[in-house]
Amino acid sequence: MALLHYAPPQFPAFEILYQDDDLLVLNKPSGLLSVPGKALEHKDSLQVRVQRVWPTATIVHRLDMATSGLMIMALNKPSHRHISKQFETRLVDKTYYARVFGHLEVLSGKVELPLICDWPNRPKQMVSFEHGKAACTHYEVVSTSHNTSLVKLTPITGRSHQLRVHMLSLGHPILGDRLYAHDQAKALSDRLCLHANKISFTHPSTGEPLNFTSAFSF
Repeated sequence: MALLHYAPPQFPAFEILYQDDDLLVLNKPSGLLSVPGKALEHKDSLQVRVQRVWPTATIVHRLDMATSGLMIMALNKPSHRHISKQFETRLVDKTYYARVFGHLEVLSGKVELPLICDWPNRPKQMVSFEHGKAACTHYEVVSTSHNTSLVKLTPITGRSHQLRVHMLSLGHPILGDRLYAHDQAKALSDRLCLHANKISFTHPSTGEPLNFTSAFSF
């Protein structure tokens, strides 16, 4: 499934929340790819934009094109290795917020459903108990409106589209989700209402704990 129409926001080119000799912490807007796609028209991405200023910058992790919020980029190989290892060993704490369709009957809990690529419909993912990789998400309802809920999401694993599919599995797709939401949920927002709000990790050189937050409105 190709990107039907790629028109990423242009201004600002990117937003830096933190910068030193080892890393950058950036705020990615919704609609911008984390890394370039294969097609020429999909080259524009956070990685390409940042590398125009810092040629050594490398992506440590990704956010979906439609997801906004915090991303880390390393500025040298030792930092990349160190931060990547933190992700691999689940030492990076991440918190997301999503606005979903409807009201959840259970206000907090855990979703543990294994995920695998839905190959004929890629990039969509699907639940597969036979072939899927383990995926775990903690959720907590923060507030409700007449037909939506604001939910705090804490992923324990980092599978592709994990939060989107896990919310869908509860019967509450994220608003504006062009891949997974039904028509009612799509119509309630012109963007995917999913934001990487907090991230905590250890500085690769100093060992100091780093904590960042990024505001959102949906």
